[in-house]
Amino acid sequence: MTKIDRRIKKSQKSIWDAFISLLLDEGFDQITVKAITEKADICRKTFYLHYEDKYALLNTLVQRQLEELELICEQKKDMGFIEGTIIWFKYFEEHKDLLGALFLSDSTFVFRKQLLNFMMNETDKKMLNINPAMDKEIVGRFLSSGMLGIIESYVINQSEVSIDHMARQVGELTKMICSVTNLELGVDL
Repeated sequence: MTKIDRRIKKSQKSIWDAFISLLLDEGFDQITVKAITEKADICRKTFYLHYEDKYALLNTLVQRQLEELELICEQKKDMGFIEGTIIWFKYFEEHKDLLGALFLSDSTFVFRKQLLNFMMNETDKKMLNINPAMDKEIVGRFLSSGMLGIIESYVINQSEVSIDHMARQVGELTKMICSVTNLELGVDL
């Protein structure tokens, strides 16, 4: 039984490593299952035992990234506003190449949508009070979309400022928006 478990793990790791390598080198749109299996040195049947297609593999990758972000949100919840934002942005700096490849591929709009939804949910959890004249959903979408746009511009190399500077600026902008809308957020966003 242990031998089967090791083979399964080895196959999954080979598929995963090949997929990420191809994603970084060629972009998602150019990847084929054949290319993944050749690079992973496995047969197509083995690939299909683990994943339905390259989109299912992509979905697994996106889910793993969101799970890591969720852990970061838990770690930073007791920190100050700016410090928490810096930790969030450090994650994107550490995964810049991979996330940049996801943002740049035409077919990976699912990643962007899931990341935006994740950010909106996290923002919604932290909205404590808001001016009754303001629509909570619109304010949450505005904050999340703005942050997503900044992160995207960073990971696809459209911004040359340091990640610390960017995180501090986003934190200050969020504070300003909160004061204008009478929005009270938890300690971090």
